[in-house]
Amino acid sequence: MLLQKIKSWHWVVIVLILLALLDWAIRRPDAPTRQLNAALADKASLQLKDYPYRFEVLRIEGDTAVMSTPRNFDAPAFLMLGKLYPDINVKDHNNPKFIEVERLLGRVQDEAKDIVLAQPGIKSVRWELDRNWLRRQGIEIPEKR
Repeated sequence: MLLQKIKSWHWVVIVLILLALLDWAIRRPDAPTRQLNAALADKASLQLKDYPYRFEVLRIEGDTAVMSTPRNFDAPAFLMLGKLYPDINVKDHNNPKFIEVERLLGRVQDEAKDIVLAQPGIKSVRWELDRNWLRRQGIEIPEKR
């Protein structure tokens, strides 16, 4: 009787909610990953905490922590820095302000890596491009084939 009273759009909403919960359950980090991210949050300097990009551990593979990064060879730093600092000419690599924000990015990324490497059981860090974050900033990076 109750099933007959539920309209089709209700079913659509129920299915969407269930799919969102399933996606969350699949993507949520495991306990060791959450511990590493908690260590990152606890031990980070004010500079790292205030940085507009949040470095995080995505997963652990053996003794390697896979961490997110907004830059690599496919997505050079000037692309994301241009979004974070629109007043800086990031196309001029000799621009002192560009050099300053590029070095800041390097310092906070190194700090995040060092915090993770200081945790028990982690011997190395591998960086993985954060394509979702880049997409949210309006930066499209083609998938590797």
